[in-house]
Amino acid sequence: MTSAQPSHASDQRDPLSSNIRALGNALGRVLTDQSGAAAFALEERVRRMTKELRASGDERLVQELQELIASLSVSELHGLTKAFTLYFGLVNLAEAVERLRVLRERDLRAAPAPRTESIAAAVAELRGHGVTAEALQRWLDGALIMPVLTAHPTESRRRTTLIKLRRIFDGLLDLSLGERLLPPEERGAILTRIERELIGLWQSDDVRLHKPSVVDEVENGLFYFQTTLYDLLPQIHRAMARALAEHYPEHPWSLPPLLRFGSWMGGDRDGNPFVTSSVTVDTVRRMRASMLRHLIRQIDALFTELSQSLTQTSVSQGVDERIAHYIRLFPAEAGTISPHHSREPYRRLCQLIRTRLEHTLAHTLHHELQWASDPPTLPPPTVYHRSAELLDDLRIIYASLWANGGELVADGLLRDVMATVAIFRLHTATLDIRQHSERHLSALTEIFARAGICADYTSLEEAAKIALLTSEIASTRPLTPARLTGYTPETAELIQTLRTLAAILEQLDGEVIDTYVLSTTASVSDLLGVLLLCRETGLYRPGVYSRLNVVPLFETGADLEYAPRLFANLMPLPVYSDHLRLRGQCQEVMLGYSDSNKEGGFVAANWALYRAQVELTEVADRYGVRLRLFHGRGGAVGRGGGPAGQAILSQPPGTLRGQIKMTDQGEMISDRYLDPRTATRHLEQVVNAVMRAGFAEVLRPPEPGWITVMEGIAAAGRDAYRSLIYDDPRFYDYFRSATPITEISRLRIGSRPASRRNSNRIEDLRAIPWVFSWMQSRHTLPGWYGLGSALAAFASGGEDRLTLLRDMYQQWPFFTTLLDNAQLIITKADMDIARRYAALVSDPTLAQAIHSIIQHEYATTIRQICLVAQINAPLDAQPVLQRAIQQRNPYIDPLSYIQIEVLRRLRANPPDDEQDDLETAILMSINGIAAGLKNTG
Repeated sequence: MTSAQPSHASDQRDPLSSNIRALGNALGRVLTDQSGAAAFALEERVRRMTKELRASGDERLVQELQELIASLSVSELHGLTKAFTLYFGLVNLAEAVERLRVLRERDLRAAPAPRTESIAAAVAELRGHGVTAEALQRWLDGALIMPVLTAHPTESRRRTTLIKLRRIFDGLLDLSLGERLLPPEERGAILTRIERELIGLWQSDDVRLHKPSVVDEVENGLFYFQTTLYDLLPQIHRAMARALAEHYPEHPWSLPPLLRFGSWMGGDRDGNPFVTSSVTVDTVRRMRASMLRHLIRQIDALFTELSQSLTQTSVSQGVDERIAHYIRLFPAEAGTISPHHSREPYRRLCQLIRTRLEHTLAHTLHHELQWASDPPTLPPPTVYHRSAELLDDLRIIYASLWANGGELVADGLLRDVMATVAIFRLHTATLDIRQHSERHLSALTEIFARAGICADYTSLEEAAKIALLTSEIASTRPLTPARLTGYTPETAELIQTLRTLAAILEQLDGEVIDTYVLSTTASVSDLLGVLLLCRETGLYRPGVYSRLNVVPLFETGADLEYAPRLFANLMPLPVYSDHLRLRGQCQEVMLGYSDSNKEGGFVAANWALYRAQVELTEVADRYGVRLRLFHGRGGAVGRGGGPAGQAILSQPPGTLRGQIKMTDQGEMISDRYLDPRTATRHLEQVVNAVMRAGFAEVLRPPEPGWITVMEGIAAAGRDAYRSLIYDDPRFYDYFRSATPITEISRLRIGSRPASRRNSNRIEDLRAIPWVFSWMQSRHTLPGWYGLGSALAAFASGGEDRLTLLRDMYQQWPFFTTLLDNAQLIITKADMDIARRYAALVSDPTLAQAIHSIIQHEYATTIRQICLVAQINAPLDAQPVLQRAIQQRNPYIDPLSYIQIEVLRRLRANPPDDEQDDLETAILMSINGIAAGLKNTG
């Protein structure tokens, strides 16, 4: 972490190394000043030892390092962990700044051509492929790209830490992206600013002292909107408008909001008992209040800008009429306009719009929801219930400016405010609701039994269930009383949740919730059951309205395989056809990457998802329904992670038709949205990929023979994976001891329990801690295990088979992405470090046996990837990334050795007064390893 201060000449030659050295020097000074020279000397000694160990592999050094770390107190381990964790946080920032710098230089060199993977590049490519303006307009009219923020507990850093890192990032940008070489005093001032933040980080708690509540998670999600996304998304919208006008200047474009955000924070109750109906109400209030406060600030800015006076220009009649309407609504406001602004009608209207927004904010925060009141408790006319009402006010100003010589003014801030309302509406993000199908099954069983309709609904055959549900949906009789006394708490909460959703949509915001996701959907009756409960609670009235999309979530391999048949059985049912008609003939289907991977392994899961998309699209086309796919992806490769644009383009051609949802989870949220420049790049890549994937002219379908090959590879990969994970009785003991899964389950990271139920079955463990634990222990097993055996089995049939695999890798985006993602995650694995974790297993023979199996598959996978990709080592085709990972490893290793030592102490039943300190040390090491690997779960 120390080096000589670089010269200005070296700054220009290698800005990344210069920034890392400068940050390392600053961190070294902070470490010495805050903890003393001995702490700094200890950090340097450990760093040199692990670096030498990487170079030599000397087992004596391993012994010396382990003995040194074992001799340290918990306090010393805290300090050491903190130093390396902070170092990785700084290196990650320096690398992010360098990416932005390189991209900017590349863009400048490429000008006037659009930068790669941008919105402009996608539009230019579509024009080059002969896509007509009319076809593109039709696509835009039905397009929706929705990242969905979820609170999965893989972001182990506190928000306090993220804010301070953001400030350091801004300082690095000032150092690196300036248009001129900074004079020494300016550079010194920036470095002092950075060092000030480092001291703040050093003196702050690294980890949460308590598990975050659901409301904490909601506020953490809102943080990214308030600091980045509110201002950024209108600029993305403007970039699309510019690109369309440049490449299709002859067309009068109509540009609806293409990019919107969703959220599960406060709505996802699957396995999380802390997400109650009252929490969901609180979530909606917070999301809506945040957006309304932002809009009030924007209207204030418009008030300042729109100073047009009647003595200088005219305004349209609509402005005067709207002012008169609002004065009737708010008579107290009639005399509040300043005499200085009496001839400025736009300002007067802005003031009245602001008043209505303030009334809306007060209504949002204080209105008491009442379900099924008679007459209905509708919002008063003094508040905005839907975003279209506010947009209508703004469009009146926009049209008047255009009609009276103010076109440029209209297309400035006002246009961005209108885009803000269209994108975020009045509630920031759409809140999805998720619940497990078993909860619905037990609730319906209880409801039917208490109503005297069916003594044991659970025991009915599927056909009988469908007949009963269809009959009850058509009926108007209530199934549940107004008071839910006597029902089990679980059933009462489910009914109360749906009643609350109906009240929210009626009385607070008619657009804030539109999706109900049903986890582990396994039958048509699962979905009809949701529809019946919606009818019962006022969310669905056959033939009249249906307030929610009913979305099946298919997670396991078996569910994904059955999904198209379930879909085909569902579509012809008149009751479901009625619901779809009321929802615009659009059916959303969610595909889970995590559980299918945990159940069948990396290769089989990816192929099951690919095949399900193709078959689901065929069924939707047969019934004239638009299919919107919702991809439940995590940050790690084992949970569907990887570069977002590449992932989108690797989907089956013809299945992505302009509408897509995808989860952004855990640490990926801060990685993508903490800084507006990084967020801009990411979102443009996503839009670029979705646009290109939406037109057959751009994508080439796979050869039929490749499909057959993948069927065999997927089956072989699944067999190899399950033979270890599920079929080897020794494996569970290895997993529980050779990874920190037990400790992760207890940690203060997220509000959700680590398992769906209390058991020792891998099937019941959530996929997130499953992947989390393998990343931490450096096995990274979920992102590659089984791939090597599968490729080897196929290639063993002859040289022509290897040639075929190479053709697939070169020409089929799905297969390319599959192998490239495996390259990335297997490069982050380290079997030597994994062996140190295996030493935590109490039975050395068992540890050696299982670790040897994993190591053999690891070597096989690397060998097969290299053969197919025609490279000497993983990531040879991406040398910058390969080098970055290799350079990080010596600095991650100390954290792994520290974590192993802390696990050993924690599992030795320490005294109570030491337990908390050790658990804090574990969480600190998780932070550090996650920062070093740039992945948690």
